[in-house]
Amino acid sequence: MGGGDIASALNDRDNCIFFASGVSNSQCKDEKEFKREKHKLLGHTTINSMASNWCVFYFSTVSINFLSTPYTRHKKEMENFIKNNTKNYNIIRLGNISWGKNPHTFINAIRAKQAKGEPVKIRDEWKYMISKEQLLLLTDNLPLIGKHEISVFGNMKKVKDCL
Repeated sequence: MGGGDIASALNDRDNCIFFASGVSNSQCKDEKEFKREKHKLLGHTTINSMASNWCVFYFSTVSINFLSTPYTRHKKEMENFIKNNTKNYNIIRLGNISWGKNPHTFINAIRAKQAKGEPVKIRDEWKYMISKEQLLLLTDNLPLIGKHEISVFGNMKKVKDCL
């Protein structure tokens, strides 16, 4: 479920729901966006019938472990809903992704500014980056039975090398 960068990268798996249609901008403070994601999650017909043995994959953020923002508090709330209302789940907390078109992800925000000819200062710093291939290796192989949480940082790379 979803049409963004993460959803477009996933391979279908039998008896799975990939919920990748949530708030993707970590700077978001708009309560309407948080309510939109919550409504999608609560309103999804398969989510409502979680007595089944299907597995829900929910994509969250590693930053819930060290930040307290409207975004991270919302993600924690959604994770808790999954934990309390599904029989089988994989909560995947991601860091920075290295692909896609969403202008709000770290690398794509820089790429978008560069494409517009806007000045971009790229600091000499390292970031954890997860590639599409790493995400697929994970989502294609996580178990479909049980309750699992995983934080995925990816590989440490120089920012300039990710552009």
